Amino acid sequence: MPLLMGPAVPPGSLAALPQPRITADGLQLRPWQPADRASVVAGYADPAIRRWHCRSMTDGEAAEWIAGWPHRWRAETGAGWAVTGAGRVVGQISLRRIVLAEGLAEVSYWVLPAARGRRVAPRALSGLAAWCFRALRLHRVELCHSTVNVASCRVAQRAGFAAEGTKRGEGHHADGWHDMHLHARLDSDEAGGPTGPPG
Repeated sequence: MPLLMGPAVPPGSLAALPQPRITADGLQLRPWQPADRASVVAGYADPAIRRWHCRSMTDGEAAEWIAGWPHRWRAETGAGWAVTGAGRVVGQISLRRIVLAEGLAEVSYWVLPAARGRRVAPRALSGLAAWCFRALRLHRVELCHSTVNVASCRVAQRAGFAAEGTKRGEGHHADGWHDMHLHARLDSDEAGGPTGPPG
């Protein structure tokens, strides 16, 4: 059955690009490197990160996780960056889901404990969203977080991701099903000011 419109972003648009380094308000987003394993293991050992991302990671698993990102880039299903400041890994940000035909990507992120309180996540998120709209020509970038994850809600608001509502029982965490807040930015949105929480 033929579609009445073409894809929002043509297939091959991501795979045709080299994965970039992105400057984000004093931070650098760069592709993961094998030497970053210890930072990945430390991230997934942190109780707060483990709570919301629902996984742990050994050194071997971290090596496989890092090695998987270039394959996901070429398959146009995902993309991951190490967030660095002053030459050190301070967190991660990824397009955990990409649907080029719909001009859509979903973001995930975390920040290592020593780097918290410096607005690392909203700065990285703003920088990545700007790249998605400018270079990849996506129409929409969205993120979801548990309704009780107040810190992630603040990150989304500070990065200009409008609160769009609540998805009931959508996130399966270690302590059961969580309602999830949905936030998004469109390519037509203005970057900047905080947006209100879901009503």
